[in-house]
Amino acid sequence: MTRSTRVPTGAAIALAVALAAASCSADDEASGPDGFEGRGPITYVAGADSTGLVPQIIDDWNEGHPDETVTFVELPEQADAQRQQMIQNAQTRSDAFTVLSVDVVWTAEFAANGWIDELPRERFDLDRMMEPVVATGLYQDRLFSVPESSDGAMLYYRTDLLAAAGVDGPPETWAEMERACERVLALPEAGGMSCYAGQFEKYEGLTVNFAEAVGSAGGSIVDEDGTVTVDSPEARAGLDFLVGAFEDGLVPREAITYQEEQGRQAFQDGELVFHRQWPYQYSLANADDGSSEVAGDFAVAPLPGLDGPGTSSLGGHNLAISTHAGNKATALDFVEYFTSEEKQLRALREASLAPAYEHLYDDPELIEEYPYLPVLKESVLTGVPRPRVVRYGDTTTAIQDAAYAALTGDRTTEQALSDLQADLEALAP
Repeated sequence: MTRSTRVPTGAAIALAVALAAASCSADDEASGPDGFEGRGPITYVAGADSTGLVPQIIDDWNEGHPDETVTFVELPEQADAQRQQMIQNAQTRSDAFTVLSVDVVWTAEFAANGWIDELPRERFDLDRMMEPVVATGLYQDRLFSVPESSDGAMLYYRTDLLAAAGVDGPPETWAEMERACERVLALPEAGGMSCYAGQFEKYEGLTVNFAEAVGSAGGSIVDEDGTVTVDSPEARAGLDFLVGAFEDGLVPREAITYQEEQGRQAFQDGELVFHRQWPYQYSLANADDGSSEVAGDFAVAPLPGLDGPGTSSLGGHNLAISTHAGNKATALDFVEYFTSEEKQLRALREASLAPAYEHLYDDPELIEEYPYLPVLKESVLTGVPRPRVVRYGDTTTAIQDAAYAALTGDRTTEQALSDLQADLEALAP
């Protein structure tokens, strides 16, 4: 059986040469539908895979397509670094990257710059996917990327400790969460624990957590017309919550360095009562192999907000095809294969990844097996996208700079939001 290969990005040039040589012997004259031409080896480019699932799916493809093998080019874990390497590949017009796993907010930027191809809608089951998820792949009402998985944040919480403290269910507001923590952390068995954490390192995760705090207080970063609205009382209330949580010890000081994996490990090690996280954490934290201290002792709920349940940032990844890639007929087939309901159901079962296909969330057998599905569905359907702008890189950098400065005490929340308003207005078209 042909096995998948993981290639570090430092080997991209060598890989491009190897693929070019291989494609000379492939059927370069073959035409795919809608002008996607060429068959032969391709690459699949995505962030670091913590689930182990991607190589397995690629192995299955390679076994059935020995002349059109896929090599997994594994990029860093950080979304910012992934985006930068994909842009560098596009700007050098390299064919080393073929199928790209893109964050849902990159579609507009990549499409507007001509870095990814428009895709034929009829090749994909878009009508069976959730409408907000499909919308992340559109630019000017044209399809440029197809949902590989969706994502919505949930509040993970320790059911055993809340019950022991006499707390009746998960909190719906930030104030309720703080009161619940006061009671839980007074328990002898909660010694050394902290209340809450999210993702607060200066990277894309901070943009997500900031956007959720603002949205959960009734504010917005930009409105539906693209007008910058971040310097508002509502946005200040959201940022004040995050800043105050650090100041009051609600969030442990070390969480300023947390990305997804650091927070996941802290929750699994029993260090947190509450944790804001994506669904992929569920299966890992519930593992019964000794890797998790909290297996069977947690559940999920909607994120809390200022006056009631909060809102999640709409996350997830879509598949796109690099404009400068070769063997695009193979690439289109692989995108169809990787985004199929069968593969997304497998990703749900083996990696707790959120599928794009809506009916899977309502399947009674799946809900029995994965009780978080109703919470996740609501998180996805009510999720608020981060700003869908062509200059997304500059936008997210400005958000991270302002939010991080407030969290670390370098700027007041008022100054941070005033500066951010000015920065984002300067970036607006």
